[in-house]
Amino acid sequence: MTECNQISFSFTPHFSRKVQADFAGGQISSDGGALLLREAERRVDVIGRFTACFRDQRHPSFITHAVGEMIGQRVYSLALGYEDLNDQESLRHDPLLGLLAGKRKVGEEPLAGKSTLNRLELTEKNSAGEKDRYKKIFCTPQAADRLLVDLFLESCESAPASMVLDLDVTDLPLHGHQEGRFFHGYYDHYCYLPLYIFCGEHLLCVRLRTADQDASAGCVEELKRIVQQIRQRWPQTRITVRADSGFCREELMHWCEEQKGVEYVLGFARNPKLREIIEPQMAEAEHQCQQTKKPVRVFTEFLYQTVSGSWSRQRRVIAKAEHLEGKENPRFVVTSLPSAVWPAQKLYEELYCARGDMENRIKEQLSLFADRVSSETMRANQVRMYFSAMAYTLLQALRRLGLKETDLAQAQCSTIRLKLLKIGVLIRISVRRIHLLLASGYPYQELFARIYHQLQAVPLKA
Repeated sequence: MTECNQISFSFTPHFSRKVQADFAGGQISSDGGALLLREAERRVDVIGRFTACFRDQRHPSFITHAVGEMIGQRVYSLALGYEDLNDQESLRHDPLLGLLAGKRKVGEEPLAGKSTLNRLELTEKNSAGEKDRYKKIFCTPQAADRLLVDLFLESCESAPASMVLDLDVTDLPLHGHQEGRFFHGYYDHYCYLPLYIFCGEHLLCVRLRTADQDASAGCVEELKRIVQQIRQRWPQTRITVRADSGFCREELMHWCEEQKGVEYVLGFARNPKLREIIEPQMAEAEHQCQQTKKPVRVFTEFLYQTVSGSWSRQRRVIAKAEHLEGKENPRFVVTSLPSAVWPAQKLYEELYCARGDMENRIKEQLSLFADRVSSETMRANQVRMYFSAMAYTLLQALRRLGLKETDLAQAQCSTIRLKLLKIGVLIRISVRRIHLLLASGYPYQELFARIYHQLQAVPLKA
């Protein structure tokens, strides 16, 4: 096959002038705004502490790329939009990425290549044997799980009176024959079904799971360790577990009821018996809708226990009897919260419906390539999801510390990347300094300066 080595590119002329381009600009990067991300990292130490979750079993005399450098390279690359390890073959020569990753000889020595970075994911055993020549960097999942909760706890200046833990799942499509591959009828393709737990914008858990199980599988075990870790620092904080009907299971509700200061509000799948109970309210909603020609909601509540005995006790159920033009739309929620504090309509509209923001948080994970689960084993794909989780946590730290009270305070990760991180920069390296010349035409220079000063006001991580 003929190889084409294009050196110069000729484009449509501009009036009488030729327009030509080539890749001979020297040390130029498109990611100048990542310097702000580096400042946020120095104040929360996400990458440094994530590095401590790995055990490096390589012989010191044969190490060219330290684990911390490789992890920094991987996390920053995901945050900047480089999803594939193949991208690293070019990026490893980028001096700006070398600066971000902590390479001592920036611009002189390349960063790790794709094959070296891939070893971070492939080690299956905590203790490497003689035959494991290239698989000697082991990630400890328990340490990574604990780190996510620790980072959340440290983000709060004081103990909150209450918090809501949101649980949800999503589908990660599979296009090969990865371990645990299973066809899911609802999503209509082969996929994984990971569990996510958030508190507001803070990611507390990401657990990769096969799709041949219930959506709620394993959620109680994850909640046990998270709540225990929260209670060690904030023993008096009230916790509410919130999720859709896929998590409305006896095991989860019973566990919450047995805990002190843990409540739940869960979607409850409709059935003929529930529809029969709210018949008067549905009739009233339909009558009002016909009169006003607008959607009408009528709320009610009642105590309910399953006839089959799958519930161990009666529980409070909130019903929304809604009639839209031409059809009815009943919805149900089961909760342990008292009616004196949370009346039916307020609980549904203000508390339960707020879980819709969870969808935005999951979308942010996908914008950081958490769905890149193309490795052969589930363990390797779980490590990949940890990398995406740490990239999200780092961007969230930038959003929390640097973007507060700015136009980007509520921006999603993809918007932050586009407007703030993607800045053209010319890099000049000398003996005494690394001089970064950001693009003069960057349109958000005042915003950049404000974010910089807000980050500088935050103390460095000890």
